[in-house]
Amino acid sequence: MTDTNDDKVTHFGYQQVPWQEKQQKVAGVFRSVAAKYDVMNDLISMGSHRVLKRMTIELAGVRPGQRVLDLAGGTGDLAIKFSRLVGDTGEVVLADINDAMLSVGRDRLFDAGCGHNTRVAQVNGECLPFADNSFDCVTIAFGLRNITDKDAALRSMLRVLKPGGRLLILEFSHPVHKPLSKLYDLYSFAVWPRLGKLVVNDSESYRYLAESIRMHPDQDTLKGMMDQAGYARAEYFNMLGGIVALHRGFKV
Repeated sequence: MTDTNDDKVTHFGYQQVPWQEKQQKVAGVFRSVAAKYDVMNDLISMGSHRVLKRMTIELAGVRPGQRVLDLAGGTGDLAIKFSRLVGDTGEVVLADINDAMLSVGRDRLFDAGCGHNTRVAQVNGECLPFADNSFDCVTIAFGLRNITDKDAALRSMLRVLKPGGRLLILEFSHPVHKPLSKLYDLYSFAVWPRLGKLVVNDSESYRYLAESIRMHPDQDTLKGMMDQAGYARAEYFNMLGGIVALHRGFKV
């Protein structure tokens, strides 16, 4: 007998949940925090997420006239920057599976004057509804760990990339030094839920955030998954001592 998704379980933080239920549970998390997502990002990262996203943009090498897909694009931080880089002849698609996050992102795009070369799409990263070979660059920042079938998502992202195109994954990862890892555990499990309770009246979503990071593949494992999916020259760059890593791969 073959295993089906109806029989499988996966992790939602430290919980084991039926495979088909994770997507709905993650959606509940982001609907809860969408309105103050940017405020909380600044607080829990002490502003460092802005620097990390800037580095991602620099390594993406996006040029005028190109098409960019920003998956799990949330409130549009990357999409706004890419919109200015691709110019009037390019296009940026801000995509997210969560309607609440996408609504915030759409408003931010228009407020930033990016409506002329951007569009939004509610999509599932595991089965992207775009044509083969249609994007020069795909990015996903702090979103891959929330996808149930990461291998399927990596294959789907590769399919929509043009030959020579690149994928960049910015994601929480695993600190490379034990003392830093212990401090990070203390900070994320003790402080993040308290901030969540104070700012958005939701401690559980930020407890899930801390747990989901620990369940996410480490740097070398994710690089191996990219190799297996068919990316060429897959590599990663540790940031903040490995608390965050930026993975990059190309389509040949």
